Amino acid sequence: MNLKSGKASLLDSGEDFEMLDDDEIDDDPPPLEDAGGGKKTKKEPAEDQDASPSSLVDEWMDILGNGQLRKKVLRAGNGPDSRPTKGQNVVIHLKTSLADGTLIEEQPELSFTLGDGDVIQALDLTVQLMEMGETALVQADAKYAYGALGSLAPEVLPSADLALEVQLLDATEAPDLELLSPQERVALAGQKRERGNVYYQRGDYAFAVNSYGFALQITESSSKVDISLEEEEDLMDIKVKCLNNMAAAQLKLDHYEAALRSCVSVLVHQPDNIKALFRKGKVLALQGEYADAIRNLKMALKLEPSNKTIHSELSKLVKKHSEQKDAEQAMYKKMLGNPGSGGMQKHQARSSWGVSWKWLFGATAVAIGGVALSVVIAARN
Repeated sequence: MNLKSGKASLLDSGEDFEMLDDDEIDDDPPPLEDAGGGKKTKKEPAEDQDASPSSLVDEWMDILGNGQLRKKVLRAGNGPDSRPTKGQNVVIHLKTSLADGTLIEEQPELSFTLGDGDVIQALDLTVQLMEMGETALVQADAKYAYGALGSLAPEVLPSADLALEVQLLDATEAPDLELLSPQERVALAGQKRERGNVYYQRGDYAFAVNSYGFALQITESSSKVDISLEEEEDLMDIKVKCLNNMAAAQLKLDHYEAALRSCVSVLVHQPDNIKALFRKGKVLALQGEYADAIRNLKMALKLEPSNKTIHSELSKLVKKHSEQKDAEQAMYKKMLGNPGSGGMQKHQARSSWGVSWKWLFGATAVAIGGVALSVVIAARN
C-alpha cells in the first residue's frame, strides 16, 4: 500500500529549492517494539457474522490505549510463537474499507518489511501482533492511516477513519544485504527513498528521515558480490539524493547539527552539489554563522548564477550579517565608552587644574613678596 500525494516532489527536482510549508505533525507513536500488550476493551457488536465463538475472538484489543487503533481477531492463527518480528518481510491479504464499510481497495498479496515504515502505521503496528494464518479486523483512526491529507491511491478522503481486514500469509527473514546483487540493492534503496519522499510531502518529517536512513544503510552496506563502476555510481547517486533529502527533512525538524552533517557528507562526495551548498548555508545562517553561510551560498550561486532562490537567500543573509556587525560595534562602544567625549572631559579637567595651579602660584608669589618687604622694613628700623 503506497502512500501518494497530489503534489509533485520538490526533492531532487532540478533547480527548485523551495520547501513545503511548515505544518505541525502529530507526536510520534510509541516504538513498535512497545506496542504489544494493549488493553482489551468491552465487547462491541461484531461486524463479522462468521467469527469463531472462542473467547479470543469477538474481543477488541486497544493497541495504543487511546481508542484510536483497535484490533479484533476474526480467525485465530497458529499461536503466539508464529508472530512475525520487526525487520522481517511479511505478506498479507488486505481489504481496505471506510469506517462505514465502503470497500476502497483489495490487495491479495501485499508485501513489506515490518517496522520500516513501508506502509501506514496502522498496519506496521498491528501485523506484528498477529499470528501466522490469523485474520483480523483493524479499526484505525485517520491519524494512523492517511491523516489530514488523505490519499490519491488508494482514494481516501482527508481525515478518514478506516476499517482494515488483514490476513497474515507469510513472514520471512529479510535478505542479507551483502548477498544482494547491485541491481537489487539499487531497487530496494530506491523504494525506501521514494517512501521517504512521500512522508516528506505529507509533512511527516520524522518518518521521512527514518525511511532515508534505511535507504542509506542499503547503499552503504558492504557487498560480497562483484559490482561494476557504473553500478557503484548508481548506488552513490541514490546515497547523495537520500542525504540531500534527509537534510531537508532535518531542517524542518530544527535538527540543525544533523542537517549540517548530512550536507557535509554530500559535499565529501560531490563538492559542487548545489543543493548541499544551499542547505548548508541555510543551516549555518540559522546557527548565526553568517559569514560561513554567505560563503557557501556564494559558491552555490557561482555554480548556478540564474537561481533566484539562492539570490534571494543570499541577499537576506548579507543584510542580516551587516545588521549583526553594526549591533556588535554598538555593543563594543557601549562597553568601552565614547572615546571622543572622554577626551573632551579629560581636556576640561586639565584646563580646570591649570587655572587652579596658576591661581595658587600667584597667591604664593604675593605672599612671599609681602614677607620679604616686611623683613626689609624691619632691617631699616
